[in-house]
Amino acid sequence: MTFAFIIIIILAILALVGTIFVAKDKDENYMKKTKNNLTRLTWIYTIVIILAIIAVAVYISLK
Repeated sequence: MTFAFIIIIILAILALVGTIFVAKDKDENYMKKTKNNLTRLTWIYTIVIILAIIAVAVYISLK
């Protein structure tokens, strides 16, 4: 189960890094327009990571 927990965290972090990397466009107006969207996506990933940790903990405790 520790292996699955580590895989989930690694995938979530990679998804977050990928999103930030893709969001970095060279157009300055693009960053101004998407600042709020990027902030929302960061919060979504943070919440998903926390929920995934809780889900794994519940799964382990019920097993």
